[in-house]
Amino acid sequence: MNYVRTGMLLAAMTALFMGIGFMLGGQTGMLIALLIAGGMNIFSYWNSDRMVLSMHHAQEVDERQAPELYGMVRTMAARAELPMPKVYVINNPQPNAFATGRNPENAAVAATTGLLNSLSKEEVAGVMAHELAHVKNRDTLIMTITATIAGAISMLANFALFFGGNRNNPLGLIGSILMMILAPMAAALVQMAISRTREYAADRMGAQICGNPLWLASALHKIAGGAARVVNEDAEHNPATAHMFIINPLSGQNMDNLFSTHPNTDNRIAALRQMASEAGFTETRGSGGGHFSVRETSQAKPQRETRRPSGPWGASRQSGQRGGSDQPSRDEPRKPKGPWG
Repeated sequence: MNYVRTGMLLAAMTALFMGIGFMLGGQTGMLIALLIAGGMNIFSYWNSDRMVLSMHHAQEVDERQAPELYGMVRTMAARAELPMPKVYVINNPQPNAFATGRNPENAAVAATTGLLNSLSKEEVAGVMAHELAHVKNRDTLIMTITATIAGAISMLANFALFFGGNRNNPLGLIGSILMMILAPMAAALVQMAISRTREYAADRMGAQICGNPLWLASALHKIAGGAARVVNEDAEHNPATAHMFIINPLSGQNMDNLFSTHPNTDNRIAALRQMASEAGFTETRGSGGGHFSVRETSQAKPQRETRRPSGPWGASRQSGQRGGSDQPSRDEPRKPKGPWG
């Protein structure tokens, strides 16, 4: 259903471009705008991964530097039948993550230190599975096509503004002016709708990859709370990258409306809870504000290590844990066992 809706939205945007293009710029203006916007987005398609990772000061890590995170991504990639992506860590206190890359063979996943230090292993697995779902679904390609058409529509509006547009336009002068203003807004609305649709699809596939929808549901709850409390300075300086993150990293973006790049988090969690219920998973509630607890975790501070980032799991369970026992909680879902058993 999500693929059908995405196709319908892309078709609507294409029809919008062709209709507005002819009325505002004529056939010549429409062709020029499409070629220029296409060229810009082809460049972005081939270089966007390096650009975005650089904007957020992401550091590539290997199995030696971050063994737990790297091994987890490798396990999730194997489950998704994907090549091993590059793994990056962003030194940022806001819990968040994103994926980038033009295709599965050139993909990268990135997680913030805030995410690694505040989520359990299962929750991080759910997040990484969600990001790998974006890679498997080739959402980068879909959003590049969408951006090309949206950019072409905006460029057409600028052409009409500066060069007078198509003299045979049946809308007249006032209609042309209104279209110059409203056309880019309409294209942006469709672009955001496609982005929201792809998030729902990645949630569903990510839950299938990690094996338990409640892991991702719990992670979304925690990330949304952390993103609301902690300002992501890099994201604020580069708001065009906000749609890439699993939760909108910008402050004041918690509404589910036409202008949002992400679905409402509560709606995403509800969909995952429904998926878990249909699969027979049991939901348990912790004491921290009613969030979904997939297992009880120690709140002990992680030990300092010489190499960073290594994630919050470098310390041995035999030392520094509060419970002194390796036995799982009774509330812990017993199947699937997870990638660490």
